[in-house]
Amino acid sequence: MSETQPIRRALLSVSDKTGLAELGQALAARGVELLSTGGTATALRAAGLTVRDVSEVTGFPEMMDGRVKTLHPAVHGGLLALRDNQEHAAAMQAHGIGAIDLLVVNLYPFEQTVARGAGYDECIENIDIGGPAMIRAAAKNHAFVTVVVDVEDYARLLGDMDQHNGATCPKFRRKLAQTAYARTAAYDAAVSTWMAGAIGVAMPRRRAFAGTLAQEMRYGENPHQKAAFYRDGANRPGVATATQLQGKELSYNNINDTDAAFELVAEFAPGDGPACAIIKHANPCGVARGANLAEAYSRAFDCDRTSAFGGIVALNRTLDAETARAIVEIFTEVVIAPEITPEAAEIFAAKKNLRLLRTGGLPDPRAVATTFRQVSGGFLVQDKDTGFVTPDDLKVMTKRAPDESELRDLLFAWKVAKHVKSNAIVYVRDAATVGIGAGQMSRVDSTRIAARKSGDMAADLGLAQPLTRGSVVASDAFFPFPDGLLTAAEAGATAVIQPGGSMRDDQVIAAADAAGIAMVFTGMRHFRH
Repeated sequence: MSETQPIRRALLSVSDKTGLAELGQALAARGVELLSTGGTATALRAAGLTVRDVSEVTGFPEMMDGRVKTLHPAVHGGLLALRDNQEHAAAMQAHGIGAIDLLVVNLYPFEQTVARGAGYDECIENIDIGGPAMIRAAAKNHAFVTVVVDVEDYARLLGDMDQHNGATCPKFRRKLAQTAYARTAAYDAAVSTWMAGAIGVAMPRRRAFAGTLAQEMRYGENPHQKAAFYRDGANRPGVATATQLQGKELSYNNINDTDAAFELVAEFAPGDGPACAIIKHANPCGVARGANLAEAYSRAFDCDRTSAFGGIVALNRTLDAETARAIVEIFTEVVIAPEITPEAAEIFAAKKNLRLLRTGGLPDPRAVATTFRQVSGGFLVQDKDTGFVTPDDLKVMTKRAPDESELRDLLFAWKVAKHVKSNAIVYVRDAATVGIGAGQMSRVDSTRIAARKSGDMAADLGLAQPLTRGSVVASDAFFPFPDGLLTAAEAGATAVIQPGGSMRDDQVIAAADAAGIAMVFTGMRHFRH
């Protein structure tokens, strides 16, 4: 496929009319005959263009509420015929089929219909049939036919035609064909995913995921890895939907860490008070509430000032100037918040490399969603961890029950532990983390590391003793032996929250009673890998 192919006849049928009139005028000016359907034909005529209806070409009117328009040999023969095949040429001549050199189609807005919560029947009616069929036909025959499915490719199409005297080159057609197949694949993935949910099939026999390229990156997790960021079309507030107000382009690691930070801080409802989460390498190094955002940030920062350097800061309320002044005192990669005051934005403007993101809201931590992870030869799919507990869900396992203050901190610690890589241990005092142990192979090591880091911070802050004294501790999974709990007790913890379920629960409970620790079971685990 080395030859350019002239564009003499084009079929345009689009739902999104953006740029349609301009494209039609540009094609007509280049001598291209325009074929069209329904609303697209009406819009082109309104722009003063001469258009031939597809129904005139097929000899059949549009019927069945528009369900049948282009599914006809006069259309598909014109798209699929091999121009250099004598038998194909003879069939076209015998049946009066004219070649279609250019297809411009974008599909019924199925994804948008689902996103706005439309009912089952309306979603079904917005499944495009003729459009994908034509796109696939044109893409298959890209040796001769040019297919355009995205508005952003209109200018590229005209540019390639101008470069090749009204024709398109093979390389350009191949690229457009790949884009076309990706679009129909994404469309079918959206339909199949929606339908599985609509009929209650949690794990369908076949599963497809799709996205739209949002950003090509300099590199991935490491400089030798290629990477890109794709959006899946979800309206969940977060890094994918945020507006970047300033700063360098987000990197692969920035996006991953910012998502972790914002999902964590969303666990703390703004109505319950300001909250701040500081993340490094997808793990929290400090989380806190405060009387205001500045205090919340300060208390989160004091959990682990060393790790906070170069971290991600996420806030659950409108970011104000006082908080901004505190944040810019150290190097920070990304700051993300639902809203940002002009005064705060002005303060950040002096830090030109800092990425500042505004989301317009917080994600719902209880909203049902699906996550997936690739493994060799396949991928794992599961429900997003939306688990949460209330005071009524807790079961007191020790002789002493937690007091009201301990209970508040236990629930706070449990929310944070959900977002820490396993094995996870989180010490909390007065609605602020004071020690976090993440990602260790043994739970007792995470317990020790969190306590040691708290001791190091106490020394840096000039405190007489670690903040773990008088704290509570959360464990994302059960203590398999009493050693982890006893290590927490040695660090000064007075209460523990954990799922329970170990074969040695009785031994752990006895150790807690002997140490005077209150312990509650959640009956829910929060492994995170």
